[in-house]
Amino acid sequence: VQLQASGGGSVQAGGSLRLSCAASGLIFGRTIMGWYRQAPGKKRELVAQINPAEDRKYAPDVKGRFTVSRDNVNYTAVLQMNSLKPDDTAVYYCNAVVLMVGSYWGQGTLVTVSS
Repeated sequence: VQLQASGGGSVQAGGSLRLSCAASGLIFGRTIMGWYRQAPGKKRELVAQINPAEDRKYAPDVKGRFTVSRDNVNYTAVLQMNSLKPDDTAVYYCNAVVLMVGSYWGQGTLVTVSS
């Protein structure tokens, strides 16, 4: 299984970024795709998640600002991040939970939001 994340970068507060995660080596239709983040000195936390039925889950502090989606043809998950705040600064990780198989992580991508 490979998860290739892209799209991080630096932006000013109020700006937007789009993260993308390309998955391979798994059955995408049996995979819950998620985004986690880890800020310096803090634990990794769930940001957003989408299951094969496209039910979505969001962390309370990103709800209404972030949108998670998936492309079941191209095996890609996308996190659209709008109205970014300095507190959103973190390394963002793509995660894939393949039902009845296991959990996999992509490499992190750094998001920096300046005030």
